[in-house]
Amino acid sequence: MAEIEIQPKNSDDSVLPEVGHWVLFSTILASSMAFIDSSALNVALPTLQDDLQTSGAQLLWIVNTYLLMLAALILVGGSLGDKLGRKKVFMLGIGLFVLASLACGLTPNIEFLLGARIAQGIGGAMMIPGSLAIITATFGPEHRGRAIGTWSAATTIVTIAGPVVGGCLADVGLWRGVFLINLPIGLTALLMLHFKVPESCNQTASDKIDYLGAILATVGLAGLTYGFISLPDLGLAHPGVYVSLLGGVAALVSCGIVEVRSHHPMLPLHLFQSRTFSGANLLTLFLYGALNVGTFFLCLNLVQAQSYSQSIAGFADMPFALLLAGLSPWAGKLADRYGPRLSLIVGPTLAGFGFLLLALVGLTQGPVEYWTTFFPGIFVFGLGMAITVAPLTTAVMGSAPMHYAGTASGINNAVARTAGALAIAIVGAIALSTFAQALATHTADLNLSGEVRSAIQTGAARLGQTLDLGDMAPEEVRAAETAIKLAFVDTFQCVMLICAALAWLSAIVGAILVERRDPLADTPLASKSWSETRQDLEILAMQNQYQPYQIDRSKVEAGVSDLVP
Repeated sequence: MAEIEIQPKNSDDSVLPEVGHWVLFSTILASSMAFIDSSALNVALPTLQDDLQTSGAQLLWIVNTYLLMLAALILVGGSLGDKLGRKKVFMLGIGLFVLASLACGLTPNIEFLLGARIAQGIGGAMMIPGSLAIITATFGPEHRGRAIGTWSAATTIVTIAGPVVGGCLADVGLWRGVFLINLPIGLTALLMLHFKVPESCNQTASDKIDYLGAILATVGLAGLTYGFISLPDLGLAHPGVYVSLLGGVAALVSCGIVEVRSHHPMLPLHLFQSRTFSGANLLTLFLYGALNVGTFFLCLNLVQAQSYSQSIAGFADMPFALLLAGLSPWAGKLADRYGPRLSLIVGPTLAGFGFLLLALVGLTQGPVEYWTTFFPGIFVFGLGMAITVAPLTTAVMGSAPMHYAGTASGINNAVARTAGALAIAIVGAIALSTFAQALATHTADLNLSGEVRSAIQTGAARLGQTLDLGDMAPEEVRAAETAIKLAFVDTFQCVMLICAALAWLSAIVGAILVERRDPLADTPLASKSWSETRQDLEILAMQNQYQPYQIDRSKVEAGVSDLVP
């Protein structure tokens, strides 16, 4: 029995135009919340840290609590939508995300904020799969590519604008606005969905949801994250650290066993029998780990060490977003013509060189030197990612059978989120240790009192945040502040070198594991007749699989990817 879609149709089997407009508008609004939240928050973190007096480890948790929930639950969120109703689950996700955003915006302390970020991640896992799922269910194949392209263009604009908005709000002391801006956006989307958008679901979907797999994945990722972030403060010998790390590994191994034995796994492991599928996801793990941790520390460096205002820091990363938006269609067409392998070698290699250029930047005179210091690295990194993103999507989708298209894309999206959480935890732990050591080195020759020296070392846990140095003489204050900035620059350079290594490792993975042509390219979609193509799409709709991130060739050509940050 085919999937049952409840939606108004014209006589030509296409969605009514007024319904299509409401679907696009509501899904774009809801998706914008997630894009703004991720891109704007990084820029606003320094002001948030100063206001809430957070440590460096807590700063890492602000980002990671959200990513952990998203990585572990996004596949379950998509399955719930297919079974219970895509609009219903989408609206529940939006509602939870909005309430959690309100809690984030009104937070009195860091502990409350972390709890609210967990709720945001759960809401995001229900909300994020829903946008493309509803578009896919509403629009027929003849209009779907254009609808997805419109969604992609709008969310790209939001992604570009997010850091600027976040920086401007933070500069005037309104970092809470990064969260509170979600309220009018989310409520408007909910009203549109309730009154104007039809429901759809897959009535053939199984009643069984892989909750055990999701719980084990969450526990495993949380254990590893806690262990690595706590390592600099507690040390490896501390029971809390090694118990957390060993428990995290055990939970992830158990998750793998559950997925192998489950009749309805959220993560069908047999897909990894494809060399290209395994290679593309391993490449994603390394490259998107570098992307997440690199952009996180770039924003902190610009504001806390390089004396950029947060609004200017928001503009500084714009070349990356513009290159990604402008060149992805071209890269997607190249992947269609020649296969994704070459792009997945060249792109990550260039991205690694971009990180290397950023690692060569020392302490600068601020924004006046941007074009000769940070811009070259950001440009080369952006060029590398623009060459990589669409071909990576092509490799993932082309290496899985058509009836697993949605599942394959959902797995790749979850891998990207997992990469961010683990990279920020592991590289963040290295950064905390590096900063403490570098700060001790840069203050060793300063003529400081024992009390001041102790205060500076105690403040090392705050990862470069300006410290209150009390009644020191002005020249001593300047010397101490310079030492703190130099220590943070040393830390940033170390992080960029790690990111470069991860990017180059992903290029090696692409060269070794990604095949020259898609393994399923013997019968490409483009070579089939329209009736055969339509039949394939109907078969795909009947599958009891994760649907939200189904990608067709027109989407790849439009430069759209689930992994665009």
